[in-house]
Amino acid sequence: MNDLSLSTLFIILIVLLACAGFFSLAETSMMALNRYRLNNLVRKGNKSAKLTSKLLAQTDKLLGSILFGNTLLNVASATLTEVIILRMFGHDNSTALLLGTLSITFVILVFSEIMPKVIAASHPERVALPSSYALAPMIRLFHPVVSIATAIVRSVLWLFRIKIQTDQSTQKLTLEELRVLVLEAGNFLPRKHQKMLLNLVDIERIAVNDVMVPRNQIEAINLNAEPEILRQQLSTCHHTLLPVFEDRLDNIIGILHVRRALSLMQHAAFTPDELRELLHEPYFIPSDTALLSQLQHFQERHIRLGLVVDEYGELLGLVTLENILEEIVGEFTTQSPAQTGKFLRHEDGSFLVEAGTSLRDLNRKLGMHLPLSDAKTLNGLILEHLQDIPEAGTSLKIADYPMEIIQTQDRVVKVVKIFPALRTKLAE
Repeated sequence: MNDLSLSTLFIILIVLLACAGFFSLAETSMMALNRYRLNNLVRKGNKSAKLTSKLLAQTDKLLGSILFGNTLLNVASATLTEVIILRMFGHDNSTALLLGTLSITFVILVFSEIMPKVIAASHPERVALPSSYALAPMIRLFHPVVSIATAIVRSVLWLFRIKIQTDQSTQKLTLEELRVLVLEAGNFLPRKHQKMLLNLVDIERIAVNDVMVPRNQIEAINLNAEPEILRQQLSTCHHTLLPVFEDRLDNIIGILHVRRALSLMQHAAFTPDELRELLHEPYFIPSDTALLSQLQHFQERHIRLGLVVDEYGELLGLVTLENILEEIVGEFTTQSPAQTGKFLRHEDGSFLVEAGTSLRDLNRKLGMHLPLSDAKTLNGLILEHLQDIPEAGTSLKIADYPMEIIQTQDRVVKVVKIFPALRTKLAE
């Protein structure tokens, strides 16, 4: 060391600081790297990505080697700084030695730690992939020392019953984490596609009774009705598939494809028995069946309509393939007149709403945030909130939305006026 000139020592010091900066750069970029983008590059055959993924699969060795190299270089830089100061100012100048120690500490902090890590955090992929070619041989070079250090670390962690996971690529996303990823991808996905993906993530939480057509809105035909009434119902119906019952709706005997009945309608008269021969066997669904599972059942059975029943076998409603698809891709335009006109907007921003409308429809179509925990319709939510059957003119507030009961009939709320949420007004 005494044979080297001061200029040479300064060059060596700069090289040591630069190498220490590289280790800080590599450490931060490896830890900040997007694992899902990395896996995508690996599947595309990117060689740098494959090597980087291999290094990340042994995180303890990777971090051990990086920290060993970084620490070794920082200590070497501090030692070399002391040699330079002693060479320049002599052994008796303690003030120069103190200032030199503080200076090298500041230089290491700024140029070998903070600045490289900021750069790596801003561009992790551009730094990590090339760095893997330099880190791979260093891991093999430092293996003996790192192995001993890792063994000591594992022993200490074992004593404290702390489990470690070395392969970060085995971590799995929860549904909530996947939802956050989709939300954060808003700058890269069209709004419509993002909404579809969110609906697909949420579909596992939804049961068929959340989207079914309720019993009182089911369009069905009574097989024991007069032929003229049957003819009129078939010619004016708004659906392709119709449940068929005898005398009462709970006694459903089959599902009729209306197109198959068109030939019968051309006859002057037809008997119920002829119509009965065209029926398909009804398919019943438990009310708590998950929507995603039901979609798979529809696909396996090659059917499009199921009747929803409760635990006692009582008919609650029906669900179709279209109902499920609407939860994913949004509402279709092919709706019957009975399904339209449920919302009437006023100039003051309020809405006149049919109380039989489902809460999910209100939240989706009007951008509201009504609770979905128990009640399925607006009528059910109001009755649950009041614990009583309200009269027309009653006012209440649910989830910050002021409401006014406009019309009731047969112990059921029929029409409700919903005003804009109070919190929205306060925020404005």
